[in-house]
Amino acid sequence: MVKLEELAFLDATAQAELVRRKEVTAAELVDAAIDRIERLNPVLNAVVTPLYEEARAAVAGKQLKGPFAGVPFLIKDIVASCAGAPMTFGSSFLRDMVSPRDSELVQRLKRAGLVILGKTNTSELGLLPTTEPRLFGPTRNPWDTRRTAGGSSGGSAAAVAAGMVPMAHANDGGGSIRIPASCCGVFGLKPTRARNPLGPSFGDMMSGLVVEHAVTRTVRDSAALLDATSGPDLGDPYWAPSPKRSFVKEVGVSPGRLRIAFTTKAATGVAVHSDCVNAVLETVALCIDLEHEVSEAAPQVDGEMVSRAFMTIWSAGCAWTIDSAATALKRKPEPAQFEPSTWVMYEIGRRQSAVTYLQAVTALQRVARDVARFFVDYDIWLTPTLAEPPLLLGEFDSPPEDPLWAQRRAASFCPFTPICNITGQPAMSVPLYWNGNGLPIGAHFIARFGDEATLFRLAAQLEAVRPWADYRPPVAA
Repeated sequence: MVKLEELAFLDATAQAELVRRKEVTAAELVDAAIDRIERLNPVLNAVVTPLYEEARAAVAGKQLKGPFAGVPFLIKDIVASCAGAPMTFGSSFLRDMVSPRDSELVQRLKRAGLVILGKTNTSELGLLPTTEPRLFGPTRNPWDTRRTAGGSSGGSAAAVAAGMVPMAHANDGGGSIRIPASCCGVFGLKPTRARNPLGPSFGDMMSGLVVEHAVTRTVRDSAALLDATSGPDLGDPYWAPSPKRSFVKEVGVSPGRLRIAFTTKAATGVAVHSDCVNAVLETVALCIDLEHEVSEAAPQVDGEMVSRAFMTIWSAGCAWTIDSAATALKRKPEPAQFEPSTWVMYEIGRRQSAVTYLQAVTALQRVARDVARFFVDYDIWLTPTLAEPPLLLGEFDSPPEDPLWAQRRAASFCPFTPICNITGQPAMSVPLYWNGNGLPIGAHFIARFGDEATLFRLAAQLEAVRPWADYRPPVAA
């Protein structure tokens, strides 16, 4: 029989297999995960809404079905909704909002056998690439608790890195899966636009910028989870191309000799830290050793124009979120109920016109076409995930006289990830490198629209020669 203390760093696939073989029960898995959360969460602040009793009730005397039957799981406190649980979006304004139903994604997660233990921390409205909301306080990085876990899915990434759960829900509108995956040393795949459903509450968030999935310990977990959740829901405005076969069957299949382009330069011109450059160059050497064809190249992108257009949609999305919540709550939003950087984004968003918004959408669609043409000659584009190692907590705090400071700091921290939200392409942050201070630095791989298969094949190949799943952050040791 497996000792319960050995479960923490098994991946979800292995935990589910133990349940199937009756070497451990779902109830034992749940209790072991709850115990670990209760021990580590006072330090990390990853879980903000425990749902322990609901989880125990879900496994009590029941025969769970699905590929992940009995495996503990966490839901990020934004977009995906759990019936009867709070849905705060990390904001004091929404602290009393309770979800009336499960979203389609959560229904699919439950059908896969996953047991939801609680909800994880996020930045306010998911706007920043760090997880330091005024409502719940900061999530701390398990590798260095003085530093950010990334965002906006920082609570989920910290929980997985620390062994609270083997994988956790995350979503991504500008890098919010890949950024915390890089900061916390876990695997983070952003799927193709519309691969997973956003309904029934949402159909197309911010003109397709936002996608749902997870952060995971292993590649096979990400692939198997995407198999369990992907596919259109009734009434979806559009959906991703159907895969040729299940994603988990791609894991372990040779990717062949891939044509990989790489760059260490940001289109916006911001400086890229030497650690992040080194992570890419080491990854390039690894890919060459694996006999891929690697060359330095990047699509031509007007970084300044992209930043302006992206900010138009991002600020409009902020205003839409707040005004929609205000309508639902029948309350008028006031500045004191929001963080200064959120409120200034709200004010900017309210000033956007429909014409300006559609001009921004059109501009970004042109960029998507230009980037797509780049992938005629290349299978993969490799960049840093981030321009800097995980920052110290407080780096995104806007001074009263300059509330937009946080957004400018975000732009310099993560200039690479938003391009895939603009184009809709799948991308992944892979934890292949740790710097001299013991901090994880992700490598960012982008594939053609609809081609998660190539990413899973390549990721599994990299995982086999440079495994990371057994790495233990100091907090979890």
